[in-house]
Amino acid sequence: MKAVIIVATAILFSKPAKAANLNNGLKLYQKCIECHGQNGEGDKSQKAPRIGGQYSWYIISQLNAFKSGERKNPVMLPFVKALSASDIEDLGAYVESIK
Repeated sequence: MKAVIIVATAILFSKPAKAANLNNGLKLYQKCIECHGQNGEGDKSQKAPRIGGQYSWYIISQLNAFKSGERKNPVMLPFVKALSASDIEDLGAYVESIK
Protein backbone atom coordinates (compact mmCIF):
# COMPACT_ATOMS: atom_id res chain seq x y z
CA MET A 1 0.00 0.00 0.00
CA LYS A 2 2.85 2.36 0.83
CA ALA A 3 4.37 1.81 -2.63
CA VAL A 4 1.04 2.70 -4.27
CA ILE A 5 0.89 5.96 -2.33
CA ILE A 6 4.46 6.84 -3.31
CA VAL A 7 3.83 6.15 -7.00
CA ALA A 8 0.54 8.08 -6.96
CA THR A 9 2.23 11.05 -5.26
CA ALA A 10 5.06 11.01 -7.79
CA ILE A 11 2.57 11.04 -10.67
CA LEU A 12 0.52 13.86 -9.17
CA PHE A 13 3.49 16.12 -8.54
CA SER A 14 5.56 15.37 -11.63
CA LYS A 15 5.77 17.95 -14.39
CA PRO A 16 3.62 17.09 -17.38
CA ALA A 17 5.78 15.94 -20.26
CA LYS A 18 5.85 18.21 -23.27
CA ALA A 19 4.23 16.41 -26.14
CA ALA A 20 6.76 16.09 -28.93
CA ASN A 21 5.77 17.38 -32.32
CA LEU A 22 6.33 14.42 -34.66
CA ASN A 23 5.49 16.51 -37.74
CA ASN A 24 8.29 18.92 -36.86
CA GLY A 25 10.56 15.94 -36.14
CA LEU A 26 9.81 14.51 -39.59
CA LYS A 27 10.53 17.88 -41.21
CA LEU A 28 13.84 18.17 -39.33
CA TYR A 29 14.77 14.57 -40.14
CA GLN A 30 14.79 15.37 -43.88
CA LYS A 31 18.31 16.77 -43.38
CA CYS A 32 19.41 13.50 -41.73
CA ILE A 33 18.23 11.19 -44.53
CA GLU A 34 21.31 11.69 -46.69
CA CYS A 35 23.53 9.97 -44.11
CA HIS A 36 21.18 8.02 -41.82
CA GLY A 37 18.71 6.85 -44.48
CA GLN A 38 14.98 7.22 -45.01
CA ASN A 39 14.20 4.76 -42.21
CA GLY A 40 17.19 5.50 -40.01
CA GLU A 41 18.99 2.39 -41.29
CA GLY A 42 22.38 4.14 -41.37
CA ASP A 43 25.14 4.00 -43.97
CA LYS A 44 28.43 2.24 -43.17
CA SER A 45 30.21 3.95 -46.07
CA GLN A 46 29.52 7.31 -44.42
CA LYS A 47 30.09 5.97 -40.89
CA ALA A 48 26.50 6.98 -40.09
CA PRO A 49 24.98 4.57 -37.55
CA ARG A 50 21.52 3.05 -37.64
CA ILE A 51 19.32 5.32 -35.52
CA GLY A 52 15.77 4.32 -36.49
CA GLY A 53 13.84 3.17 -33.43
CA GLN A 54 16.55 4.32 -31.01
CA TYR A 55 15.19 5.67 -27.72
CA SER A 56 14.41 9.38 -27.87
CA TRP A 57 16.37 10.10 -24.67
CA TYR A 58 19.49 8.69 -26.32
CA ILE A 59 19.03 10.68 -29.53
CA ILE A 60 18.41 13.83 -27.49
CA SER A 61 21.52 13.29 -25.35
CA GLN A 62 23.70 12.67 -28.41
CA LEU A 63 22.38 15.70 -30.30
CA ASN A 64 22.99 17.86 -27.23
CA ALA A 65 26.52 16.46 -26.95
CA PHE A 66 27.21 17.36 -30.61
CA LYS A 67 25.71 20.82 -30.10
CA SER A 68 27.78 21.54 -26.98
CA GLY A 69 30.99 20.28 -28.57
CA GLU A 70 31.28 17.37 -26.14
CA ARG A 71 31.13 15.08 -29.20
CA LYS A 72 32.99 16.16 -32.31
CA ASN A 73 31.61 15.64 -35.79
CA PRO A 74 32.16 18.41 -38.34
CA VAL A 75 29.49 16.96 -40.64
CA MET A 76 26.78 17.06 -37.96
CA LEU A 77 27.67 20.39 -36.38
CA PRO A 78 26.08 22.69 -39.00
CA PHE A 79 22.79 20.79 -38.70
CA VAL A 80 22.73 20.45 -34.92
CA LYS A 81 23.97 23.96 -34.18
CA ALA A 82 20.73 25.54 -35.45
CA LEU A 83 18.38 23.22 -33.52
CA SER A 84 16.45 24.56 -30.53
CA ALA A 85 15.86 22.42 -27.44
CA SER A 86 12.31 21.83 -28.67
CA ASP A 87 13.58 20.83 -32.13
CA ILE A 88 15.94 18.31 -30.53
CA GLU A 89 13.08 16.79 -28.53
CA ASP A 90 10.89 16.60 -31.63
CA LEU A 91 13.68 15.02 -33.67
CA GLY A 92 14.39 12.50 -30.91
CA ALA A 93 10.73 11.52 -30.72
CA TYR A 94 10.49 11.15 -34.50
CA VAL A 95 13.61 8.98 -34.72
CA GLU A 96 12.23 6.76 -31.94
CA SER A 97 8.98 6.37 -33.91
CA ILE A 98 10.78 5.06 -37.02
CA LYS A 99 10.34 1.29 -37.19
